[in-house]
Amino acid sequence: MKDTKAKILGAASQLFLMGGTGALSVRAIAKQAGVSTIGIYSHFQGKQGILDALYIEGFHSVSRALKVDTLANSPREAVLTAARNYLNNAEQLEAHYSLIFGKLDGNYEPSADAKQAGIEAFEQLTELVGGLLPATASKSQKQDAAIRVWSLIHGFVSLRHHAVAQLVDMSDWKERTMKTAEMLVDDLIEAELT
Repeated sequence: MKDTKAKILGAASQLFLMGGTGALSVRAIAKQAGVSTIGIYSHFQGKQGILDALYIEGFHSVSRALKVDTLANSPREAVLTAARNYLNNAEQLEAHYSLIFGKLDGNYEPSADAKQAGIEAFEQLTELVGGLLPATASKSQKQDAAIRVWSLIHGFVSLRHHAVAQLVDMSDWKERTMKTAEMLVDDLIEAELT
């Protein structure tokens, strides 16, 4: 049963990469996965359930990427390690990232559980990046720092798949991202020291 669910999600990921949510019909997913349409409904209750499962799986993978041992690393090293993990994860799970970060159409609205997975990932990043700030930093200050880090890293991920990537050599995109992330992290640390 677990293998069948994985096959269905794998097929849905492939179809999503090829054509977005419009390519995800129950029939197309069933054909791609080599299962019956009844199997899709019994495991996921249809297309909405599959999209929610991909959305949740995507944000859970983000959370795993951000999980860094903060006791064994300085706050700076922890944030940069999480950034590198995020970049690797985004490359491996391209369809999931496309789904959770924008390639939606009006036919899909993430469920409350799916939205909660995104909230939890952002809270995890906020806690991690908050370690760069003084203990007296407010939740708002920590969230601001977290969104700055996330937007920088994710911006590079998005640009890698954008038409601009044809104009600029993107072969070392991860290293460029990490150099820029280091500058931002150092700026956040220094701003709090002054």
